[in-house]
Amino acid sequence: MMDVTFYWLPNCSTCQKALGWLARRGVKIATMRDIKDEPLKRKEVEDLAKMLGGPAELFSRRAVKYRELKLNERDVPPAEMLDLMTEEYTFLKRPIMNIGDQATAGFFEKSFESFLKQHYYEPSQNREQ
Repeated sequence: MMDVTFYWLPNCSTCQKALGWLARRGVKIATMRDIKDEPLKRKEVEDLAKMLGGPAELFSRRAVKYRELKLNERDVPPAEMLDLMTEEYTFLKRPIMNIGDQATAGFFEKSFESFLKQHYYEPSQNREQ
């Protein structure tokens, strides 16, 4: 099994829910990263965005500042998304789970389970074909 890095906010209920879900499945998290206390550098944001398929997949449109800045009233280009996510942690979709050179953002049980099956769990030796 590869190391799991979990990017989160400890007071985020979705992050807490995801962490509990992972614990119940025996997932060992090697690194816990509080994105508020230890903000991501630009290169880290870019790398995660690339793993997810682009900045839009990492960018949270649910952030309060998204509406405050009236970003919902216009198209936000990818470069600006990267700037916003680097400058302000609330623009990062969370939680983010990273394994090797793969990542998933936002917590949905089915997507987490699929991600773990592909990148975390050992393939069963006795699996019938």
